[in-house]
Amino acid sequence: MQNYQPWYHGNITRSKAEDLLSKAARDGSFLIRDSESIQGAYALCVLYQNCVYTYRILPNEDKKLSVQASEGVPIRFFTVLPELVEAYYSPNMGLVTHLQYSVQREEEVDDEPESNNLPPQLPPRNFTANDVKDNDKSSEQACKSLSDTYLMRLQHMDLSTIPEEHQIAIQEYFRTSICLDAEQVQNGNPNLPGLKKLLFSICKTLNSEVSHILPVLEIFHKTLDQQLSPGIGQFPKQISADSGQSVSFRLEQLTKLLYSIEDKAKNSVFESVGYDGGHRKSLIPLVTFEVKQESLGISTKMFLKVDVESGKLYFKKSKDGPEDKYFVHNKILQLVKSQKMHAKLVIVVETEKEKILRKEFVFDDTKKREGFCQLLQQMKNKHSEKPEPDMITVFVGTWNMGNAGPPHNISSWFQCKGQGKTRDDTADHIPHDFYVIGTQEDPLGEREWADTVKGVLRNITNISFKQVAVHTLWNIRIVVLAKPEHENRISHVFSDSVKTGIANTLGNKGAVGVSFMFNGTSFGFVNSHLTSGSEKKLRRNQNYTNILRFLNLGDKKLNPFDITNRFTHLFWLGDLNYRVELPSTEAEYIVTKIKQQQYQELLSKDQLNMERNDGKVFLHFDEEEITFAPTYRFERDTREKYAYTKAKATGTKYNLPSWCDRVLRKSYPLVHVVCQGVTNDIMTSDHSPVFATFEVGVASQFVSKQDPNSAPQGGIQIMNCVATLSTKSKTKFFIEYHSSCLEKTVKTSEGENTEDSDGSIKVWFGNQVVLTPIISDPEYLLDQHILICVKSTDCDESYGEGCVALRAAQFCYTEFQVTLTHHGEKTGTLTGGIQLQTSEGKPTEKLYDFIKVERDDPVTSKGKGSDINKSSSTHAHDISNPSYMGVSFRGGNVIDKGWSYSMPPKNLVTAGPGSKDGTKKGGFDVSARMPVSGAVGEDEKMSEMFDNPLYGSMGKSHGWGKDQDHQQKDHLTPPDPLFSSPKPADSDPDRPPVPTPRNRSFTCSESKPQPPTPTALHCSAYKKPVVPSRSEGGMGHNRPPVPAKSRPGVPEPQTHKPRDYRDSSELPNKFRPPARPGKDRKENPLS
Repeated sequence: MQNYQPWYHGNITRSKAEDLLSKAARDGSFLIRDSESIQGAYALCVLYQNCVYTYRILPNEDKKLSVQASEGVPIRFFTVLPELVEAYYSPNMGLVTHLQYSVQREEEVDDEPESNNLPPQLPPRNFTANDVKDNDKSSEQACKSLSDTYLMRLQHMDLSTIPEEHQIAIQEYFRTSICLDAEQVQNGNPNLPGLKKLLFSICKTLNSEVSHILPVLEIFHKTLDQQLSPGIGQFPKQISADSGQSVSFRLEQLTKLLYSIEDKAKNSVFESVGYDGGHRKSLIPLVTFEVKQESLGISTKMFLKVDVESGKLYFKKSKDGPEDKYFVHNKILQLVKSQKMHAKLVIVVETEKEKILRKEFVFDDTKKREGFCQLLQQMKNKHSEKPEPDMITVFVGTWNMGNAGPPHNISSWFQCKGQGKTRDDTADHIPHDFYVIGTQEDPLGEREWADTVKGVLRNITNISFKQVAVHTLWNIRIVVLAKPEHENRISHVFSDSVKTGIANTLGNKGAVGVSFMFNGTSFGFVNSHLTSGSEKKLRRNQNYTNILRFLNLGDKKLNPFDITNRFTHLFWLGDLNYRVELPSTEAEYIVTKIKQQQYQELLSKDQLNMERNDGKVFLHFDEEEITFAPTYRFERDTREKYAYTKAKATGTKYNLPSWCDRVLRKSYPLVHVVCQGVTNDIMTSDHSPVFATFEVGVASQFVSKQDPNSAPQGGIQIMNCVATLSTKSKTKFFIEYHSSCLEKTVKTSEGENTEDSDGSIKVWFGNQVVLTPIISDPEYLLDQHILICVKSTDCDESYGEGCVALRAAQFCYTEFQVTLTHHGEKTGTLTGGIQLQTSEGKPTEKLYDFIKVERDDPVTSKGKGSDINKSSSTHAHDISNPSYMGVSFRGGNVIDKGWSYSMPPKNLVTAGPGSKDGTKKGGFDVSARMPVSGAVGEDEKMSEMFDNPLYGSMGKSHGWGKDQDHQQKDHLTPPDPLFSSPKPADSDPDRPPVPTPRNRSFTCSESKPQPPTPTALHCSAYKKPVVPSRSEGGMGHNRPPVPAKSRPGVPEPQTHKPRDYRDSSELPNKFRPPARPGKDRKENPLS
């Protein structure tokens, strides 16, 4: 009944309710919406003195409703909402003011159905349950109409091929039984007994045959089953018995059994001939690269031959020369890419005499260099002694198939061939760990499409990929495939869908999603098809919000968080339908720009980029730079011509060439985008398939090497938290901390509210909170994160969620600032401090540390292979991990990561447990990628945090404003001595190196330098404060550390001394990359 009331607004968001009441601007204005925290409950929102008061309306066991109002007011129960609202129009009912003015709900304009995007064939819709509930007369008319429709259709059918008894049975069902079934549905019985009786009669012989066939197939299946299990797994043991199951159910089991038999037989045959065997017998061929090497000023041709299978890298003077000089995989220490010369690569190797050599080569182009690096990384991964991977690769593809079947060959899509950042031919046979394929307007069946993709991948990689999940909503589909060796690492697989078509009830538009755990890392994938039409940008934004709110994936314990905060890595792909926003008269101009490959002007008018920049959609998501032509709308069977006009009854409709098909990502860390582009040889649709590949850091299921009974209990201390919330709600707030590393969810006490000058609310949470982790080993703990949710005490609803990486506090107390979001909107910020107490241990070295970037090239030594122990450098240089750089769409925009950290000065920093300053065996220096935290000139202050592929770039993405700065000065208190870091470990030259933090990479494609950023380190009291890097801890400085004289985060004045920049990542001002300005931008800290 409440659905027809003007004051009932359904499932609108809390922020939308506040906006509507603020526009009403009269005390006593009210509306009712669905509760965000309790299913089946409501929230009564009342405006009084420009503040919104929210009261929960809860149903009891008898489904009677009551309002949680002021204490001391008798509780009244109501049968329906209108009765409750009528009662609360009276004063003195426990509300802040009685109800006076209902706020009308806004009517949504539904989409027009598209003629070229018809839904799958549906049964006739001559009646619905709602049409026939009210009176018997309309019910009889609807039944008669339905019966007549089907009987008329039956008359036009050729019935000569079916038995007469079946003809009579079908006619009788449509004449009488279908109406009886309709009555059953109205009375709450959806089982359609008339239909069941008809099918049983028709399939009597088939049912008997199935009972005879199933036992035979079961025996055959068991024989093929390698595990020889007593049953057949997912099939019931007594399925062959006539136990009353429906024929359709028994046929489904029969079909599944036949498919399973086919798969198992194929695997057995393949294994017997050594073809595949279900597990990869790696077939990556030998690849030879022609390179140049500078020696004594003379360029010499060389050949590098990569043998992934044997784990060897050969250095040859001629292509067919001897292969006597090679390095085994464990002697190849690092690859260092030059940023200045995009085709240059340094290979750091160790000789048999434990001498470290640095060999520099120049490839034909950047693509060849990238292919070489991918092969070497694959070699490292393949021959790693680690029991579990810490890095995997993911292929993500999206294609609107245009309701047409695929061409015979779609290999180019999965090999990343076409336009944009494409893969080199040398990497063709490197398989990805996961393939995630999203399609829209897909005319194929699930099985047919999945088999097609598996077949293509088998031809490319010689691997039979395992299906993790497939989920379909009408013609929107997502398929997730994985390497066979990962089968036991994948768990907690969920899938779901959300309809956003007409009235949010039709599935011609919407989204499908899949989530799963890979060891200790959570993944989420969403494939969406949003509303079409250049003018329907706002409707697309609403589609996005609805999908984000109602797609039910991931850990159900994280219900306060939407899907953007539930996963370590979240990928969003699909036909998002955002267009280039230019007048239709500019169509030819757009085509001209595309032919000239001048995309930047068009991308500046891309609706998705503009909406993201305004913070309206995909907040904190990231997208790789687009360097390919628009993917829509082509003439079919060619990629040379855009069909941007369409004749309709209402006139000519324009579909300007646009980048409708996109891949975005968001996560707690960052990932490395290996390539992103579009195919140019798959032409059956008016869209082109888009691909993107990612290298992703993953965590293992951790098994501590310590005795749990004797290991000291660790702790995570969070203190000095201040939330700034954009809300008009009059309520109290508390913080909830969630994490899989915690024993339980932890709640704080109520904070103290103060109103800010800009209308927002500041909430001060003065109490220190100690969180107890289930394991205190730093190897485990530093890869974890804490999810934070700020909730109201009145309705237990979230007002903002964020995430803090524990790695930020690896060495000492650290201050953080987190952007709070709710339902995809920015709702405020949270600042505070975090400190760890962990047991003894050390982080393990990761495979993703293998490839680095050298941002400023050092002076190279002469000779074919120089000993870097003896080399010197007069130029500052820095090495960082390119796999986890803050890359995003480049349009001169600033990157807002969603979090930032300010590091304390050197005199507060001590090495964490197991950390040490040292060098690699043989003297290879890794300290050049240690972090630096300091100031760059008087007006060029900047703080940085290290990168980690599980926790990504933690550099300051923007400076705190004066208000935050003042707030930190007034509110910070020193950390508890209980959590102080242990003393630095003594240097041990024989000790193997541990992974060191990576400096934030500034390699972005902006051509213009970024303006400087204010620091978050409160340095205003000093002229030019300099905070030395953490890497100085064991570098032989004569003076001991100065005791702390002030609270954490406040640097002491330092004297600037000449530095040996080979031993530190701190750069002098002229070599400093520019900091980023303090303006928000929607970019992913991911995935």
